[in-house]
Amino acid sequence: MPGDVIHLNVGGTRFSTSRHTLTWIPDSFFTSMLSGRISSQMDETGAIFIDRDPVIFSVILNFMRTKEVDFGSVDISALRHEAEYFGITPLVRRLTLCEDLEHASCGDVLFHGYLNPPEPPLPPPKVEKKRHSVSVVGSSGTAPSHARSPSTTSRHESQSPRSPRPVSETCSSPQVNELRPVRPASEVLPSHSADVDKIQTHHSHEEPLKVTMVRGHHNWLCVAYPHFVCCFRMKDSAGWQLRWTSPYMENVVDRVAINAKVLNPDNPNKMVAAAMGNMIQLWSVTEEGISREIGKFSLNVSVDSLFFIGSQLVALSQTGKVGVWHAMTQHWQIQDVVPVSSYDTAGSFLLLGCENGSIYYIDMQKFPLRMKDNDLLVTELYKDPSEDMVTALSVYLTPKTSISGNWIEIAYGTSSGIVRVIVQHPETVGSGPQLFQTFTVHRSPVTKVMLSERHLVSVCSEYNHVRTWSVTRFRGMISTQPGSTPLASFKIVSLEDVDPIISYSASNDIGPYGEQDDQQVFIQKVVPETNQLFIRLSSNGQRVCVIKSVDSCNISAFCVHECEGSNRMGSRPRRYLFTGHSNGAIQMWDLTTALDKMVKTEQGTVKDGGPTAKELVKLLEQCDLSSSRSPTPCVSRTPSVIHMAPPQHGATSGPWIMQTETESLGEGATGGDYMETVETDTQVTRI
Repeated sequence: MPGDVIHLNVGGTRFSTSRHTLTWIPDSFFTSMLSGRISSQMDETGAIFIDRDPVIFSVILNFMRTKEVDFGSVDISALRHEAEYFGITPLVRRLTLCEDLEHASCGDVLFHGYLNPPEPPLPPPKVEKKRHSVSVVGSSGTAPSHARSPSTTSRHESQSPRSPRPVSETCSSPQVNELRPVRPASEVLPSHSADVDKIQTHHSHEEPLKVTMVRGHHNWLCVAYPHFVCCFRMKDSAGWQLRWTSPYMENVVDRVAINAKVLNPDNPNKMVAAAMGNMIQLWSVTEEGISREIGKFSLNVSVDSLFFIGSQLVALSQTGKVGVWHAMTQHWQIQDVVPVSSYDTAGSFLLLGCENGSIYYIDMQKFPLRMKDNDLLVTELYKDPSEDMVTALSVYLTPKTSISGNWIEIAYGTSSGIVRVIVQHPETVGSGPQLFQTFTVHRSPVTKVMLSERHLVSVCSEYNHVRTWSVTRFRGMISTQPGSTPLASFKIVSLEDVDPIISYSASNDIGPYGEQDDQQVFIQKVVPETNQLFIRLSSNGQRVCVIKSVDSCNISAFCVHECEGSNRMGSRPRRYLFTGHSNGAIQMWDLTTALDKMVKTEQGTVKDGGPTAKELVKLLEQCDLSSSRSPTPCVSRTPSVIHMAPPQHGATSGPWIMQTETESLGEGATGGDYMETVETDTQVTRI
């Protein structure tokens, strides 16, 4: 009967209501249950048992009684999820509208602009011929005479005009990743976070319009996609506009770089470089978008870092190869050095931190003079006292500083977790830099170091643990009184795929970003597949803001870049965060405004600005953190020595074998060697 009383047991809490209250909404969970279309389970008292949250159910039941919503302490998103489960359509519509009002497609006050994805170029005709040739071989067993291997492609065949049609499914080449070594990083060539921090997500690399890297120079933006590169330019009156799109490139683009030709101010062309495996392609692009291919160069090994120093294009490899192209001489030169583990630039100098514990420098201004000797003039600047591998490097140039002159300030980190600061005083010129200060606060390899005007920041591989110190200066130069004092300790958790694409580490680097004489920030991307970023101060970890994409598309790459101010008097450069997305779009965010707003509203109390426990759990919902079947999340006292190795291509799925890496335990760790046995079903690993 309509007036029957229905007794419910929801998650152990009893509710009693009328049949009419439960059935006035058609096609809901309750109408199906009471009509017998879905089975129900009774408890010992005869009440219908429903295994759901009783707190949220009480809000839903109250809505069905009064048609009013009293949220109380219930989260709107969780309430909408339960309302969808029970099929309460009127409540779902109200809650969806509330959520839509909180997240506008026009963004908040920090949202600065949206660049639509470009029209990708078509593959050259040769790709289609190749596919046709394969079918001929399968039918007759012989290849036609016109079928050639990819290595015989001419320069003219590699050019392809732009086409309004989308890229075909042949654009992606997932096999390219198998040909590359262990993934590199941009500024720190080893992994910027411990491999134990890696996670497993389910995504496809076959996304031809997915942004893989973003780089900026002045008012230009260079965006890399899997098989082509494009450039945007900003003008005061017209805003950002697409100026150039490269031809289709058969191999996947791993690195990009952009710079201006500073040799000829009357010819303000941009130079754009792209690295694919061991090959580098270089173009000259005018302000009108007219391009000319300068050349193609080979480093003979995979390119791990690509950047400009002045007019010189520099390519680095972890194996110890340095390639340099000079705009004036049009000369490409390769120099062999010891294996490189980190680098930094200072003016016209390139500083290399190497595995043998030495710091070397190369003066790019002398490069044309050394052509006849085919020598880049690599000079050793400093040797670590313990000969530990230099895994992070940072150079600070004061107004009185010159690498070959009076004052040098360098901070570097090692594989044993030590952070050192070396300086060269004017009275010590000729004897090399002297050790200024040593910090032994990290127990894992240091992956990042930043020495700025006011702070020293170091990051180790233990979940990106950050330690910061305040730096005292006298007349612009670092001072021993009172020296560097501890400031903050926090973590920038940034999980990675167990099998990321080659460019992931370079395009999703945590930072810190910003000029060394200005406020610097970390960009925290908690999980690989997410549409939000946490912006935090590098000095104390305080949260500046949270960026969330306006179209809910995942962020696949980002960079922080300072654009020049307008020609109007009094305008100043502004710092922006550019985010590239899986749909090919670019979104822009005003970090200058975010920092200004934070200063005005700062209460003087510094709190950890990372995601809260609630935010972190929500971000991790889409990820699989179980990379082994061990019941404990951490199987070693020193997680940094564990490396999770994914199964080889073609291997069966299952728990992965944990590999070990020889490292120093760092100061404060248990002395001596130790052994731990970890069982994962049939696989046993000794650590």
